[in-house]
Amino acid sequence: MGLLDSFEKGLERAVNGAFARTFRSGIQPVEIASALRSELDKKAAVVSRDRILVPNTFTVRLSATDDEKMDAVGPALIGELTEIVRTHAASQHYSFAGPVSVTLQRDETLSTGTLRVASRSAEGQVSWRGVVDIAGTRHPLATGRTVIGRGSDADITVADSGTSRKHVEILWDGERAVVRDLGSTNGTKLDGQKITQAPLPPESTITIGRTDIVFRVVPQAAPPRPSMPATDAATRLFDAGGPL
Repeated sequence: MGLLDSFEKGLERAVNGAFARTFRSGIQPVEIASALRSELDKKAAVVSRDRILVPNTFTVRLSATDDEKMDAVGPALIGELTEIVRTHAASQHYSFAGPVSVTLQRDETLSTGTLRVASRSAEGQVSWRGVVDIAGTRHPLATGRTVIGRGSDADITVADSGTSRKHVEILWDGERAVVRDLGSTNGTKLDGQKITQAPLPPESTITIGRTDIVFRVVPQAAPPRPSMPATDAATRLFDAGGPL
């Protein structure tokens, strides 16, 4: 199933049959989705070997007639369009400078059935936080070292007799993470594979004893902050216990 097929099915769930008559002429919602996807591809800029930056703020200009029709759908349409942008960016390994925003704007100079998309990168509006989810509870990771185990002196305590007092540590520098076993009795697994130390990708699962720990990276609103040079980020991880 393609991205636009997914969009159309999502729109069907969000909009009841009464709105079907709305889209008999003029711009269709799927055309807006296609235009946004095209805008991402056109504006994609390679900034490093593993980062392709794309705009995260989009303004879709519509004729008065089309804008009135889209407005009748309500917030459901904006939600679907935003998700299409995120999904396409993920499939192409694009990166955003901040949270995704899609706005529909009326333009009296446009004729019915036409649209224009303007986009830009709004930097400094989001920062990323490392978290772990354990048994339905989310724990934020400190920048630096977080120790997990059954001991009361661990940063995150788990009630699992199969774990050591200080079982595993996660090193998080604000961008990347590393997991390291701390000489535990029963060992540590990452996505089912036993490890002593390994890079920790988002959405991966650490298993200690009978406890699963899911590592995630989540956005949080934050004021602009100076970016940390890559060499400094690497130094933090190296100082914490050796290269990846």
